[in-house]
Amino acid sequence: MSTDTELGFELKKKRRWPWIAGGAVVALGIASIIAVPQLLPQASANEQQGATLYVATAEGNASEQALVNFVAKEVAPKYGITVEFKGLSDSNTINRAVNDGEVAATVYQHKLWLGQVLEANPDFSEEAATPVFRWGFGLWSDKYGDVSEIPDGGTISLYSDPANEAQGLWLLQSAGLITLKAGTEPGTATQDDIESNPKHLQFTLLDFAAQSRALPDLDAAVGYTEYYLAANIPIEQQIYAPQAPDDFAGQLTIGSKYKDTENIKQLIKAFQDPAVQEFLATDPTVKGILLPLDAK
Repeated sequence: MSTDTELGFELKKKRRWPWIAGGAVVALGIASIIAVPQLLPQASANEQQGATLYVATAEGNASEQALVNFVAKEVAPKYGITVEFKGLSDSNTINRAVNDGEVAATVYQHKLWLGQVLEANPDFSEEAATPVFRWGFGLWSDKYGDVSEIPDGGTISLYSDPANEAQGLWLLQSAGLITLKAGTEPGTATQDDIESNPKHLQFTLLDFAAQSRALPDLDAAVGYTEYYLAANIPIEQQIYAPQAPDDFAGQLTIGSKYKDTENIKQLIKAFQDPAVQEFLATDPTVKGILLPLDAK
């Protein structure tokens, strides 16, 4: 077969790379135009008059969503603000959103839990602005109807995170099942702080959802009412539920850098409005789950 050179001429392909390179430069320029505005800091809604203030809790938490929706509809307009509920996936996501001003606040944690979050995330700057409610929290059993019936050597579950384990130990002391060492703070108790355990109780640590599922295999468990009701466990299986200390009250948590903004000041006032406590005391959607601060 004859080649092109043998025939006396040479085919040359047009060099395309300058056009390709030029296109890349244009594309890069366009990308820069698009990207630059995203790098510019945006003001938080917390700082903008008339902006919608989102109050976040964990996705699927119906009782806390009902509370936020009540404040949004019935209370916030009195204080000249617009409030909406926002569900987020987990604790770190919620707290980072509060810290960064992506949401105005959250109502899903007490001071001790917030302390754990801040210890684990030293770049966060948040604070508890005002107590709002008490969670329903008690001793559950599907084997026994009274604390006195729990047997010697019985197995009791506590939550696996330190703050709620401490609350569980406080409750067991309140029930007369254990005694904590003198001077132990309710929110910092660990099993090492147990002074006496006359029934030789055994403790197993489980997370929120696992604990309610494991109830048939336990003698009793200490946990939040909302998780048990969500698992279709009747309230009658809550055999002891004292009023929790103030340390365990659910707090409106805000980003510290925004606490002096007018929006956040009015948001705090809205959650402090007496109508909120009336809602907690009377509305069936939160009954037994979110309790008024003065609940006995």
